[in-house]
Formats: sequence, structure tokens, C-alpha cells
Amino acid sequence: MCTDVLLSLFIFKCMPVYFGLNAFVVVAGESFRWPPVRSEIYFSHIIMSSENNLDDEDTFKILIATDIHLGYLEKDAIRGNDSFNTLDEILKCAKTNQVDFILLGGDLFHENKPSRRCLHSCITMMRRYCMGDTPINFNILSDQTVNFNTTQFPWVNYLDENLNISIPVFSIHGNHDDPTGAEGLCALDLLSASGLVNHFGHSHSVEKIEISPILMQKGSTKLALFGLGSIPDERLYRMFVNNQVTMLRPKEDQDEWFNLFTIHQNRSKHGPTNYIPEQFLDEFIDLVVWGHEHECLIAPTRNEQQLFDVTQPGSSVATSLSPGEAAKKHIGLLRVKGRKMELQKIPLKTVRQFFIQDVVLDDYQDRFTAETPNVTKKVEDLCYAKVTEMLEEAERERLGCPLTPEKPLIRLRVDYSGGFDTFSTSRFSQKFVDQVANPKDILHFLRRREQKGDGKDEVNVDYSKLLKNTAVEGLRVEDLVKQYFEATEQTVQLSLLTEHGMGKAIQEFVEKDEKDAIEELITYQLEKTQRHLQARGVVTEQDIDTEIQRFRDSKKNTAEEENEIKEAIDRAKAHRLERGNEPVDSDMSNELAMDSDEGSAAFASPPARGRGRGGRGRGARGRGRAFQASSQRSSRAADEVIIDDSDEDIPARKATRPPPKSASLSSSSSTTKQSAPSQSPSARGVAFDDSDDDDDDEDPFKGRSRPSRR
Repeated sequence: MCTDVLLSLFIFKCMPVYFGLNAFVVVAGESFRWPPVRSEIYFSHIIMSSENNLDDEDTFKILIATDIHLGYLEKDAIRGNDSFNTLDEILKCAKTNQVDFILLGGDLFHENKPSRRCLHSCITMMRRYCMGDTPINFNILSDQTVNFNTTQFPWVNYLDENLNISIPVFSIHGNHDDPTGAEGLCALDLLSASGLVNHFGHSHSVEKIEISPILMQKGSTKLALFGLGSIPDERLYRMFVNNQVTMLRPKEDQDEWFNLFTIHQNRSKHGPTNYIPEQFLDEFIDLVVWGHEHECLIAPTRNEQQLFDVTQPGSSVATSLSPGEAAKKHIGLLRVKGRKMELQKIPLKTVRQFFIQDVVLDDYQDRFTAETPNVTKKVEDLCYAKVTEMLEEAERERLGCPLTPEKPLIRLRVDYSGGFDTFSTSRFSQKFVDQVANPKDILHFLRRREQKGDGKDEVNVDYSKLLKNTAVEGLRVEDLVKQYFEATEQTVQLSLLTEHGMGKAIQEFVEKDEKDAIEELITYQLEKTQRHLQARGVVTEQDIDTEIQRFRDSKKNTAEEENEIKEAIDRAKAHRLERGNEPVDSDMSNELAMDSDEGSAAFASPPARGRGRGGRGRGARGRGRAFQASSQRSSRAADEVIIDDSDEDIPARKATRPPPKSASLSSSSSTTKQSAPSQSPSARGVAFDDSDDDDDDEDPFKGRSRPSRR
């Protein structure tokens, strides 16, 4: 009998390795599938060995999801329940896999003020799946009054004596459910006050950000969970550059902690500063969970400069009919043991299928041209055939998946450049009204802008070089100006101004209502060019044109160009103030209102007696940990960019700090700072400030430079 048991255990351990991940194992007459959930497993640069692959008392199991967008199109007759069904599947998956906790990367809700139905459904599902008698097997070691600083109950929910939590949920906020109003509250704070979600990663200051980790320990594994909720990308970019973002690290045994960072920002570059480069993040991080980007790229990708991995789970519901949303949706099951990790990819079965295809009519010259008789009917027949093919493919994929909604999302983008005519999309959609979930927008006609004739006074611009066929998201004014002049002929190129300067002036005019910005820039540049020509003694017309061109080109992408732009914009602001006109920067006023603590109640100190329920194995309340700076800081920088710090038109109000912490918890918490990247100006063109001075009278967007710590 003993021999049979040992043989069965040997088979249980070795057969998955020998036969692959989907092998069946028989132990004591029972049949098991390995692994329990059909999925793919991705390994980081440090992977668990095969003998440590099974879950044990030292392994954290974390379910990772981002951008659930609960409540998206909740009033739609067909798609109204999609986001609710998917959240139900995610929570059910967490319970089935017996995870230690759920980590959400922002945008749990689609609306900043979710409807009553949306809130009710969310609370109902979390109560059903996240509450129960299952013991919590990890402890919180950090100062929880710092970690959970947005609630009057600043401790993790499973330690509350009035709650019975079996699966804790930790979440940062996104840009859809971000804090607003004088109190700086968001929908997550409602769930936090009700004890269902642990909201962390909220920064109260618009001047400096300190990211203090939630320190957890399960057996011998130590996990430091960092989080940063959504912040406007331009502002956060500027704060990173000015060394105003600090990440704290445990003082003791730094090499024993697995560092997990959750962020909700633009990862892809939408403009010079409208994203957060991965190089800005600290190199001691082991894994970054990136929210906000909807394309599912959950397989960890290695950043060879900072030496950490990045996983992008993507959204759990398609909120736009774009190619990025067409990728299959997944969530991740992360296992962490010591400094080793393993990410298991779990496909979502309740997500509505989405198929997108592009058709360029010029590519079908063998079938028809713009002059072909009844060409519109032929084009319509072609579109009908393409949509039918996508519907057949959707039906094949849906076979055997009863949880997948019946009607898929279909998008056909038709490029009708070359003289073709469009036809009625509503009439076309009526043919598929009972087969697709989006009958009103199946077809999308687009056309490339064609070049005009070579008129002598006309501007020949190929706009197809400037704008993509799809909708342009996040494109900034200065980018359009620069791309416009790069695509124009030499006869309409700027003579005195640079494209960068013109773009900045237009941006100030459009976004900040600086009506004199363009005029002042032209006047300033004209005066400076005249003085330069007088100093050089240039008199002939040909020499003047040549010298002006050389003078303009010599300033491109230099500090001199940036200083000239700033000087001109400052002049415009001074003239406006002299006239008594002072427009309100709505973005900054919202920031100030959002980060105000006026009217908020003081944080309640956690009860003195321990939480938990005896033998249930609840973790002890954290007593706070000491932090210190790390010497692992990288001196690398992101792409070469010039940062405009000219926000002086509205004085920044000093943000109030949270109420003092409980004496019993904060007495042992001494912190020193791990700075944002200190980068070489000569190498990358971006100066970083490593100053740790807390002088509140300084400009929050300008810091003093100091040599790199390395």
C-alpha cells in the first residue's frame, strides 16, 4: 500500500513535466488535469524550478486584472451586461484558484460617478466571492495608516473585526474612476469605506509624490506592493524629470523583497510628455503591472535597461472598436516565491468576440474600378462577403464556449480613396441586425487625403503622412505643427521661427488662452534676428536669407531655443497681467480642489487589540517598517525631450498633508528616500533633480540638480 502511494505521488509530480502542461494525472483513483485551469504560463528571467512549482505556504498567489470598466454601455440592450459578466468571471476565477488576494490596476468603473445599478452589482459580486471564512495566510508589516490614507479605517479590510474577508482586493484608481471634488473622493473610496476594497496608491500632493509600499509576508516570501493611481501624464512626466517622485524601500534585507509595482498611465508615446517611459521607473522593481493600455500584452516583457519585467493585462471589455481591443482578453495568475515569479495566462470566456478588418478598394483593381458600371453595388457586395466571413469565423471560435455571448462585435473599415462613392451604412447594417452586437457601426468609411495640384501658390501637403486612417488619440498641438511643416514644400517653411517654438506658442494660445503668445514669439524672434544680422554686418538680400536660415537652424533642439520660447511666453503672460486679465487654468484648479483635505475627517486610529478570529490564521496588524534609500538607482534617461516648466501663471497652493498617524504605528517608521532617476544631461538631454530638500517655498516644478548617487 505504501509503495502504491509513493508511486502515485511520483506520477503526480513527474507526468506533467513528461507529457506537457495538459496531462491527466491519476492519484488514488482520482483524475486531475494539470494545470487546473487551461492556460499558458510565462516565466520571468527568474523562474520557479519544477520542484517548487506547486503552491505551498511560501508562495503568494495573486490574481491580476486591469481596466474592467464596470458599467460600460450598461443601458445597451445587447451589451449592457458584458462588463458585469466579466467581473463575475474574474472574481469566480480568484475563488476557484484560492488566491491570496486580487490586484486591480485601475479603471474598475467606467464612469467617475457610477450608477446605482453599477455600484449595487459590484458590491453584490464582491460580497459573494470575497467574503467568507477562508483564512488569510499572509501578514501586513508596513504602516497601514500610510498605505490606506483615503479612509477613516486605515487598515487592511481582512483585519477588521466587523468583516469576514476571504479574498482581499487591492486596487489603485484609474483615469475613469479618479478622485474628484473638494474631498478628493472616488468610487473606490465608497467600496473602501464599506470594507470590500483596499484602495491604495493615492497621492494627496501635487508637488511631490512618495510611494510607500504595502509590505506583505507569507511564510519566507516577502512582497513589497507599490501602487500609483492615475495622474495626468504631462504632470507626472514633469515630476519624474524634476526628481519629485520618490519610492521608499524597506530598510532591512532589501535583497529579500520581491518588488511589485502597479501603475495606470500611458505606456505608448502619444506626445513628447504625454506618456511615462519605462526608464523613469526604479530599477530595483521586479515586475510592473501596467494599467490604462487596453491591448492585452500579458506576457511579461523584459526591459533590458532597467532590468525588470512589464505585464500589460489590458482591458476586460472592449470599449472601442480599434485594433488593440481585438486581441483576446486575459487575466493573470501570478505566483511569487522568494525572488522568483511565474505568470499564468488565463483567458476570459465571457468577453464578447470582436473582429476587425480593413478593406482598401484600390486593391481590388481586378474586380472593379471607380469607373466600373454599378461599382457601388459591387463594393457593397464585397463588404457583405467580408462581414459574413467574420461572422462565420466568430461562430467557429464560439463553439464549445457556452459562456461567450452569441452576437460578436464586427468592424469593417473601408478605404474608398481613388474616386469611389460610399453607400448607406444604416441600410447595409439592417442585413446583420440580428447577428451582430453593434449593428449601427459595422462599417466605417475612411479616405486618405490626396495631394492637391501643383498650383504655384498652393501648399502641397500629403496629409496621409500626418494623420493615420484611424482616430488619433492623444496627439498634441505642437506635434501637428511640427509634422505639418515637415511635410510642406520649401516655399512655405518657417524662416524666423522654429517648428518647436511655433508649436509651443500655439499650444499656449489653444490650451491656456494666452492670446499674445504667438505675437510675442514672432516679435521677440524678429528683434533677436535683426540684432544678429546687424552684429554680423550682413547687407545683401541673398546673404540675409542665408544667414537667417543658418541662425534659425543653429538654435534647433538647443537650450537657447527653449529659453527663447519661455521668454516670449513669459512676456505674453506679463502683458496679460498688466491688462488685468487672468484666465483660470481649469486643470490646475481641479488639481488643487482634488487634493484639498478641507472638510475631511481625521483618520481613525486602528483598534488597539488585534484583529482576526483565533485559529483562522489571520495576519497580524502591521506595526510599520523602517525605510532607507537604495544605491541601485539607474542613471539612464528616456528619449531626448525638452521640458517646459512654465506653469507660473497660477501659484500652486501647498497641499495639506494627511492627519498624523497613530503613535503606536508610526513610532518605528523612519524613512529616507529612493529618488526618481538621476540622469545625465549630456547623454540624454534631460536634467534630473535629486534634491531631497522639503522646502515648501520652492517652485514645485523646478528642482536643483545634484550629481547622480551612483
